[in-house]
Amino acid sequence: MRAKVQRGGREQKDLQGGSQQLRVVFSERQIQRRVAQMARSINRDCRGQTLHLVGILENSFVFVADLIRLLAVPVVCHFLRAVVHDRTWRGIPVRQIGYWPGVDLRGKDVLLVDGVLETGVTMDFLLNSIHGQNPSSIRTAALIEKVHYKKVGITPDYVGFATQRGYLVGYGLGRSGRYQNLPYIAAAG
Repeated sequence: MRAKVQRGGREQKDLQGGSQQLRVVFSERQIQRRVAQMARSINRDCRGQTLHLVGILENSFVFVADLIRLLAVPVVCHFLRAVVHDRTWRGIPVRQIGYWPGVDLRGKDVLLVDGVLETGVTMDFLLNSIHGQNPSSIRTAALIEKVHYKKVGITPDYVGFATQRGYLVGYGLGRSGRYQNLPYIAAAG
């Protein structure tokens, strides 16, 4: 099967093994330009620092790969996986968040990077955890910020695109492990 991709009103075929209807939201060229602009800002703001970039898996891996190649400052790259469990305790919904592997960021200049900042709950948890390690500085970056979905007041220092779109795929963002290899970002559904 092939996913149908809509670009500028006309359908194109895409070999993704699914029958999902996709509509391009951010083109490959738009993404490249915006990541380059973000890298210039980070280079300016972090001049003279060794940056410990912490990428949140899985949504950030393609974004991180492109971003670090454009950074002129020294970079130490770390990845962590946030593990989220929604449970109920005495009838009250509780979200438990953990992450692994642990990363020692004491005294380091940190850039926490996510592919999609949706509710902000996970990034808020990770920021608080990192702050508890007493880093020298901490900044945040998100390729996509879903402004209307946020539940906590987190504003990333660097944002690629703000959108109200629903489920997005491509450029490292996937649905059931598919579509992550698309060079653009598309709305699924």
